[in-house]
Amino acid sequence: MNATRRTIARLVAPVFALALVAGCATPPPANDKEAVAEWEQVNDPLEPMNRAIFDFNLFADKYAIKPAAQGYRYVMPKFGRERVHNILTNLNSPLTFVNDVLQGETDRAVQTFFRAMLNSTFGLAGFIDIATPAGIPPHEEDFGQTLAVWGVGEGPFLMLPIFGPSNPRDTVGLVAEMFADPFDWAMASVGKEYISYARMGMTGLDKREDLLDTLDEIERTSLDYYASIRSLYRQHRASEIKNGRGGGEKIPAPGFTRAGKGDELSQSAQ
Repeated sequence: MNATRRTIARLVAPVFALALVAGCATPPPANDKEAVAEWEQVNDPLEPMNRAIFDFNLFADKYAIKPAAQGYRYVMPKFGRERVHNILTNLNSPLTFVNDVLQGETDRAVQTFFRAMLNSTFGLAGFIDIATPAGIPPHEEDFGQTLAVWGVGEGPFLMLPIFGPSNPRDTVGLVAEMFADPFDWAMASVGKEYISYARMGMTGLDKREDLLDTLDEIERTSLDYYASIRSLYRQHRASEIKNGRGGGEKIPAPGFTRAGKGDELSQSAQ
């Protein structure tokens, strides 16, 4: 766990360093009501810093993360990638279950429990997803969503190094889950933390591979790639918090620490 804390410190420190260099965006004059309304809607007072981090993430993605995802797609057949995704999703079940309970979502908690039981036993530790054909569809919850349900505001938009689009509330949730994940605690207790790091890396690779085509299309059609990612992230998180109820369509966009596919946001390098 000490290694985990050092890793988090290395990722968080550049944010504050860049904040000191880049500063904050200048708000519009108070008498320009339309500009003020737009400023509040965008909710990105740290935009200069965020754009600097975004550029760093794009560089890392171009020369490391995206090529790795392309190589993974090339060497691993679709059947194998689906099996890897199933295992990663199953490993996230305890956190999803806890957040279901904390949000008072009893029915979804029961679904998560039985999905995990079926896939962990008859599905060979999640290798095969037998719960979905049995009528128990997958879903995910994280502590950032739980905080939102509890009434915690999102705060300003924040771009994290490598992890990508976020906000203070979701960043707190991300860090909390890093320390609370039972799988990570189990690996640490037997001195095999490297397995946790391998899992994190495979989760990022799984998500980046799944969104190769989607992110290429977003970048190709966007006048401002950064603004598009920011908007998609905020819309998607609003929909996730409401579990898709009245929150609009779930929008695929750039996840790194969660194992969802398709409608998950990738925080790998955007």
